[in-house]
Amino acid sequence: MTLNMLGKGKAATITKIRSQDTERRRMFDLGILPGTRIENVMSSPLGDPVAYRVRNAIVALRREQAMLIEVEETGGGK
Repeated sequence: MTLNMLGKGKAATITKIRSQDTERRRMFDLGILPGTRIENVMSSPLGDPVAYRVRNAIVALRREQAMLIEVEETGGGK
């Protein structure tokens, strides 16, 4: 499944990043790498963007960006 499908309070492991070039580099710079645990912590009132916890940092991603990140759900948050 892709990251945009991950429910609030749920955690997953990143399995694949499908973005390319500068967007892919930005994801890597933010710590969004295959094998990394990511948790959906909060969404804006309209549902986009969504805040995710990655390596103890909070990162906001738009739905279009989250759709490029494949994850495998691992359960609840901390």
